[in-house]
Order: sequence, then structure tokens, then C-alpha cells
Amino acid sequence: MSTERRTNKTFLIGSMLTGLVSAFLAFDVVLKVLQLAPAVETTTQLGYPVETILWIGVIELVFLVLYLVPRTSILGAVLLTGYLGGAIATHVRVGSPLLGYTFFPIYVAAMVWGGIYLRDARLRTLLPLRHPL
Repeated sequence: MSTERRTNKTFLIGSMLTGLVSAFLAFDVVLKVLQLAPAVETTTQLGYPVETILWIGVIELVFLVLYLVPRTSILGAVLLTGYLGGAIATHVRVGSPLLGYTFFPIYVAAMVWGGIYLRDARLRTLLPLRHPL
């Protein structure tokens, strides 16, 4: 397979992965910013006061926008990883089941980094992993 064709396929798959994870994160942002019932219930069950839900959503939105802008996408991925690390720590603290809740932010972070790795040649230059695409 030619390098150009591999690059186009890699970019396409990375863009689809980025789109998928971004849609999930955008949905989460909407729930938090509008303070809809599922976000309020879940966040308060995890031990956070209702007053923090809006700000958590705004922070997540800023990080997501940074991730989606090509020039700042790597910074956005780093910040989203930190945000998701906080989610992991919260689930560990409250004793959530590992597979259902605690590991979920890890899956999301893997999709964030997988998407950016496949669509951004700068990152592939910094981390030259072999990939079959």
C-alpha cells in the first residue's frame, strides 16, 4: 500500500475516532452545562456539590474545544487526559465497579489519544509507533 494511501486511511480512521469521542464528550458537556437531571444525580452521588456541575462542564468544554482545534489538539488531549484522570480518581474514591465505571475514563482517554495519533503526523513523529494502517 502506498504511503499516501496509508496516510489518507490513517487520517480518516483517526478523524472518525476523534468524532466519536468528541460526540460523547460534547453530550457530557451539554448534560453538565444545562445541569440536566442525569448529570446532577450522578455528580452529587459521586460527592460533588450541585454548584460545581456547571464549572466542571465549562472546563470540559474548554478542553474539548482545544482538542478539536488542530493547532491546539495535543494540548487539548493532555488536558482531557488530566480531566479524565480526575474522573478515575473519583470513581476509585467512591468504590465504583472497575469495569463499568472506573475504567471507562481510561477507554475514553485511549480514544482521545488514538484519534489524535492517527490524524496528526506531529504526534506520530514524536512517538514513532508502528501501526498497520
